[in-house]
Amino acid sequence: MRIAVLDDWQRAARESADWRPLMLRADVEFFEQPFASEDDAARTLEPFDIVLATRERTPFPPSLVARLPRLKMFGLTGARAALIDLAGMIGRGITVCYTEGGPGASSTAELALGLMLAAARHIPEGDAAVRAGRFQQGTQVGHVLAGKTLGLVGLGRIGGKMAAYGRALDMKVIAWSQNLTAETATAAGATRVEKGELFAAADVVSIHLVHSPRTRGIVGAAELGAMKPGAILVNTARAPLVDEQALTEAVLSRRIVAALDVFYKEPLPADHPFTRATNVVLTPHLGYSVDEVYREFYAQCIENALAFLDGQPIRVLELPK
Repeated sequence: MRIAVLDDWQRAARESADWRPLMLRADVEFFEQPFASEDDAARTLEPFDIVLATRERTPFPPSLVARLPRLKMFGLTGARAALIDLAGMIGRGITVCYTEGGPGASSTAELALGLMLAAARHIPEGDAAVRAGRFQQGTQVGHVLAGKTLGLVGLGRIGGKMAAYGRALDMKVIAWSQNLTAETATAAGATRVEKGELFAAADVVSIHLVHSPRTRGIVGAAELGAMKPGAILVNTARAPLVDEQALTEAVLSRRIVAALDVFYKEPLPADHPFTRATNVVLTPHLGYSVDEVYREFYAQCIENALAFLDGQPIRVLELPK
């Protein structure tokens, strides 16, 4: 039995859990680099019986799943993944297992807070200046967040934590989502407004929605165009929630500042316009990537694989009927 552990781009998997019980039962191979293409993924993974993947890294569209005839079990960190054809796998008789998310809501909200602060105070630029021996020379003057308006697109677990952070910074917090009620917003310490009002009024917009067909592209040219000059857009959710062309144009025209943890193509190509824009703060999809989350992800991935090998799979994902 051959098991592929994918997407270990930070080389954290081995240290995050005890793989020895699984290694005694199967040949376990760790992959620390992204695949160059779908053809590369298909060729590499064709001999494997079990794939343990980290969500939102390697895509598994139907065309790739169809080229993996030996695949019997697919392990997913978390329980949701827009880039993976989970329904197609289950339809082919592949056992799909999930894990719990650990403190992923806290880790993602804390990163969103960090990105907001980094963008408002030009922290990456200041770090680079000190390292280059320029100290303050060539750095921009920042802005205080106290008294400003934080607009939250989505007020679930992560958005709710961001609302609390905003209040702690003495910011006014407003929020919108398709299903958000005024009562729910008030309970979270925010004021519900309409989407257009949020983008026009906020000094910082932070996105915290689940990616689905209904939310894809929910932030487009109209919303970005309504933002105040110099306002900050933070996205630690999913890149397709924001129209990429519209965001690129808004950034390159220097109308807004962006602080981004997620991208349409990951890893982000080195020649992408975002990498050359000084009004963009970039992190490499680190939202849930913390030790506490990895320990839960990988420990449960091992449990899931061992249970499958024993013929008694656990945490099996079933699609809604």
